[in-house]
Parts: sequence; structure tokens; C-alpha cells
Amino acid sequence: MQVHQLQPRHKEKNRKIVGRGGKKGTYSGKGGKGQSARSGRKMVPIIRELIKRYPKLKGYRAFVLQDDTCVINLDMLEKHGKDGETINPENLVKKGVIGMIKGKMPQVKILGRGKLTKKLVFEDCKVSATAKAAIEKAGGTIKI
Repeated sequence: MQVHQLQPRHKEKNRKIVGRGGKKGTYSGKGGKGQSARSGRKMVPIIRELIKRYPKLKGYRAFVLQDDTCVINLDMLEKHGKDGETINPENLVKKGVIGMIKGKMPQVKILGRGKLTKKLVFEDCKVSATAKAAIEKAGGTIKI
């Protein structure tokens, strides 16, 4: 016996072709009209609800950069800082003035609200123009 002589033991069953008009009926055994009768991907209602909740915005938006900056005013530093102390993100987190953002050390920006009388040393902080003037007036320094 050779490979081309092999044959299955059961007979091949002809596939019933439906939906071509003629005597097979209007729905052709596929049921009534509706979502279940349509071909293609069947959407889960929960996914559809989530899609409908998204705002319909114009333009192309691939992603939005998150702002990981903590803002601190001079009056907070006057309250929590000591004379001659170094102010940087690590020290502010240890004191509890600011918190970590998603497990990462945040960037700190110093703004000029309030008065500063203590000489403070600022490291790794962004400083506004009014805050810079107040820090230098009080005798503090800013290291970038």
C-alpha cells in the first residue's frame, strides 16, 4: 500500500451552503437580524461603555507628559527650615513637607509667597525669580 492509496473510513459530508437566495430561507439558519446575526467581532458591552466614556477630542494626542513637580512657597520653608540648612528634594521628603510621587523623588520648585529670614542653601531645586530675589536678600545661596 502506498500513500496515495490511503482513504478515510468515513464518507465526506457535503457542507450545506446557505444565504445565497433560493429555497434556503431569508435568514438561512442564522437567526434573526441584530448583533448576533452580524459577522465580525462581537463587542462586549462593558468595553463599549468604556469607549463611549472617553472624551471626543479633536487633534492627535499620543500621550500627555505627567508633571512630577512639587511646589513649595517660602513661608513653608520659613516654618520648617533651620538656619544654614540644605534644602533639596531628599531632605524635604524626610521632613514630610512633600511626598514621593509614584515611588519616585519629585522635582521641587520654590515660589516666592511669604517672607524668608533664614539663610538656606538650595540644591537641585527650580527657583522662581521672586523667590530667588528673596533668598539672596536673606543671605541664602542657590546651587544648581
